[in-house]
Amino acid sequence: MPRFSSRAESGLHESRPHAASLASTAVLLVNLGTPEAPDTASVRRYLREFLSDPHVVILPRLLWLPLLHGIVLNVRPKHSAARYQKIWTPEGSPLKIHTEKQAKLLRGFLGADKHPMHVAYAMRYGRPALDDVLARLHRQGMRRILLLPLYPQHATSTMATVFDAAEAWAARVKNPPKLLKLRLRADDPRYIAALAASVREHWMREGQPDPAYRLVMSFHGVPRRTIERGDPYYDECLKTAALLAHELGLSAEHYRIAFQSYPGYCRWLSPRTDETLAELGAAHTQRVDVICPGFVSDCLETLEEIAIEGKKTFLAAGGGEFHYIPCLNERDDWIHTLARRVIAHTRQTPD
Repeated sequence: MPRFSSRAESGLHESRPHAASLASTAVLLVNLGTPEAPDTASVRRYLREFLSDPHVVILPRLLWLPLLHGIVLNVRPKHSAARYQKIWTPEGSPLKIHTEKQAKLLRGFLGADKHPMHVAYAMRYGRPALDDVLARLHRQGMRRILLLPLYPQHATSTMATVFDAAEAWAARVKNPPKLLKLRLRADDPRYIAALAASVREHWMREGQPDPAYRLVMSFHGVPRRTIERGDPYYDECLKTAALLAHELGLSAEHYRIAFQSYPGYCRWLSPRTDETLAELGAAHTQRVDVICPGFVSDCLETLEEIAIEGKKTFLAAGGGEFHYIPCLNERDDWIHTLARRVIAHTRQTPD
């Protein structure tokens, strides 16, 4: 079984890793996943894999699996495919496009800083599959693979499942590479600064906020049961929101924290984003901007659920202007944040 590195990351050192070590080190960005096409069959395959993961659905298997295969996979794929069709591009899934571009840009940033490491990307569900990319990197002679899940806030249903799946792959492989785990931080100053810069640039385009302004920070929801079991996700979302509000100079009445994407089978975090937008609309709020700090790449949950459906909800309830602020995507300050985390880790982790 591989042993993940858990060495603390306290800062950068003067020494640089040996060139030969870097040449056999790969950085693997891992995102959640996406169907291969916006049709019912593709979405069904994707949802089957995603919703079969016990990290994602924490109901007892004997209860959940019959529901999944008997009802959910016969009903939900058609509805979800229609949603994907609204945001699909000629190049494919927005999530996959952005993740691929982030990997290419990160490779360039690392090379420019004399850290010419191999950089790849994978999806925990869907393609390119995590197992397949790990196997390819192994065949290419990578002795160390630095796993970097693209989630600033830690949740068992996102980050832990990546590390567990990678460990399971390595346990099946002869002479596996050393697997290193690197977590993004909800309070990383560079990450907060990149979020704040994206908001300020939006304000420059759309005008400075007035006293009636509200910024909604929408994070992906998780079941309350996971928080009760000790998952730090909720606290980390609050930490990110507070730091972003402070960086922007927003008082408490000018921003709201909410949680989106509810499948509806148990109690989830609240307040819900859709209900928050309806409430603000009913109060005739003159302008609402929505940012999704927990998503680093635009995807179905941001482009369809927020930018399209969230806007409809707010306006239908009587609200004024609605704006969605895009994810960090390929922003230089975000790619620089990733590069700094990778460099710090490789400098502190022995070969």
